[in-house]
Amino acid sequence: MPDLLLELRSEEIPARMQQKAAGDLKKLLTDALVDAGLTYEGAKEYFTPRRLALNIKGLTARSADVREERKGPRVGAPEKAVAGFLRGAGLDDVSQAKIQSDPKKGDFYVAVIEKPGRDAQDIIRDVMPGIIRNFPWPKSMRWGAASVKPGALRWVRPLQSIVCTFGTEIEETEVIDFDVDGIVASNITYGHRFHAPEPFEVKRFDDYAAGLEKAKVVLDAERRKHIIRDDAANLAFANGLEVVEDEGLLDEVAGLVEYPHVLLGAFEEDFLQIPDEITRLTIKTNQKCFVTRQQGDEKLTNKFILVANIAASDGGKEICYGNGKVVRARLSDALHFWHIDQRDLPDMGGLTASAEKFGLDLKKPLDQRMAKLDALGVTFHAKLGTQGERVARIQALASKLAPLVGADPGEVDRAVVLAKADLRTEAVGEFPELQGLMGRKYAALQGESEDVAAAIEEHYKPLGPSDRVPRNKVSLTVALADKLDTLTGFWSIDEKPTGSGDPYALRRAALGVIRIILERGVRISLLDFFADLDLLSFFHDRFKVYLRDLGARHDLIDAVLTPQADDLETVARRVEALTKFLDSEDGKNLLAGEKRASQLLAAEEKKKTKVAEKVDPVLFETDAEKALYDAIVSAASKAREASEKEDYFAAMEALSALRAPVDKFFEDVLVNADDEAVRANRLALLAMIREATGTVADFSKISG
Repeated sequence: MPDLLLELRSEEIPARMQQKAAGDLKKLLTDALVDAGLTYEGAKEYFTPRRLALNIKGLTARSADVREERKGPRVGAPEKAVAGFLRGAGLDDVSQAKIQSDPKKGDFYVAVIEKPGRDAQDIIRDVMPGIIRNFPWPKSMRWGAASVKPGALRWVRPLQSIVCTFGTEIEETEVIDFDVDGIVASNITYGHRFHAPEPFEVKRFDDYAAGLEKAKVVLDAERRKHIIRDDAANLAFANGLEVVEDEGLLDEVAGLVEYPHVLLGAFEEDFLQIPDEITRLTIKTNQKCFVTRQQGDEKLTNKFILVANIAASDGGKEICYGNGKVVRARLSDALHFWHIDQRDLPDMGGLTASAEKFGLDLKKPLDQRMAKLDALGVTFHAKLGTQGERVARIQALASKLAPLVGADPGEVDRAVVLAKADLRTEAVGEFPELQGLMGRKYAALQGESEDVAAAIEEHYKPLGPSDRVPRNKVSLTVALADKLDTLTGFWSIDEKPTGSGDPYALRRAALGVIRIILERGVRISLLDFFADLDLLSFFHDRFKVYLRDLGARHDLIDAVLTPQADDLETVARRVEALTKFLDSEDGKNLLAGEKRASQLLAAEEKKKTKVAEKVDPVLFETDAEKALYDAIVSAASKAREASEKEDYFAAMEALSALRAPVDKFFEDVLVNADDEAVRANRLALLAMIREATGTVADFSKISG
């Protein structure tokens, strides 16, 4: 069966768009081919900075013939109905339709529509111009003289050539020569723009890929990544260094080059006084280069790895010099930021009121930045006030949380008032992703305690499911206060996550609170910090997801989690105990006995059968009733005592003693006795079972 080779070559495609564009091209074309009645064995997309390519293997050469019978109106139907049927079926006259008889409904017109199959080449020729013209680029442009014409082609960058060949491995391939704005598909492509810009002919994918390789183009992005990673590691090792890995940067750099060449650049060691995080971001952001460290050491060196798109005749000396020059200029700016952030602000006037409000020491640079943040009235959110007002809210929350977490109140308060101060630093202004981390460094420089400095950085954590949760109690307190303020604030202005978006990362904030509570054993009642049951329900939803991801059964979570449950740490422990208990024979027995009692009781309640308000032992007629009653009273008492000690497994074990008396009760006792009082009393006995087990879980929600 034939294969299809397609290449769309253009000027440079932004690295961030390449992979998605290649995937879009594959989906758009394969969907169109399948819709047209073709099948294929496999499709693989490729991308470089200057081309999107697609190899479709085992494509059927022709679509199948189609015969369809379309039922129309009854014979004798109004003319309009018949005319509409003929138009839809593509018939010119009613005589071209067949008449079929239905014994019950009479005679109907039937159109027999026969569509002959089409050659794959014709299908491709028809669909490709539309795919190219309507390609879903996030941004596109028009170019050249044709750009002024209505409907001119738009592409991410000027489209330069198209390759489209079709054929089997043993036959001569055919060029499918469709046209898009004067660019005619052919079997001619071009190599590397500097090393091999000459045209060359291709037939099918294998010689296309081999031809590009000869022409200094590595087609496969994963292979480019391997070349960069391996060559960088080898070059670093040869110089006694290690590359600081950065998978995101590696993806980006692989999208910037077609012919990767790894080189080693350098900058002056004086710049190493800048914090490593700033150095790394500066070099990454401005030059797309990798930083290095000494083998076995975390401290960065003054050497960096750069990736060129050419094999320079001088071995890359000029490229390294040029990159080093730019890196030095950017690091010079960064060094300036680092020093200026440690100095007094030039305009200290007007900061006294803010300093007094938050107990700030205006002799300290970070305190000055916090005072400035408040004095300027920097907005946090239009409906939630300024950053200063937000810090005051977090301060109030943190003061309530500190004793619950066991953190030093003074340290907590100091960490809160400095937590957002680095938002006014030059370093964070240049690199917003360093907020918190720079605050920690500046706090340490001005003599803050290790716990306070750590909390300034860690109060943003955890940032996601894989991010670590702080251990420091001051950090935990400030992190909780920060996230609770975010959630309660946005809930109060009805800015809640939707199915399509969560612009304020409220799901992440809720998950952060949950992880702090569960992973660090923090005991708080959420409703002590907000009264909104809708927000509590939102917490429950995230909590369920978190527990399910840990392997908990959804029905056991539902059995324990009540709508008002706000001590999530207790709920998690009860779910854990219930899971363990139901894996035991006692647990299975209790579940079976409780379900038997509850199902019978529920059936009678549905029928409005009277159930006594409480059990009256005087009405017992059998030993089994008395034995069950005594067992319930004893088990419920033991379960309550164990629950008060938060030994939930022991509480469930105590209740498991009910199974035998429950079974004996059902063997010896007819619940629906003729005497109404006796019947109501026996049903009340079953209600006692449900009430006793309900203290640990709602067994009706447990499957099995």
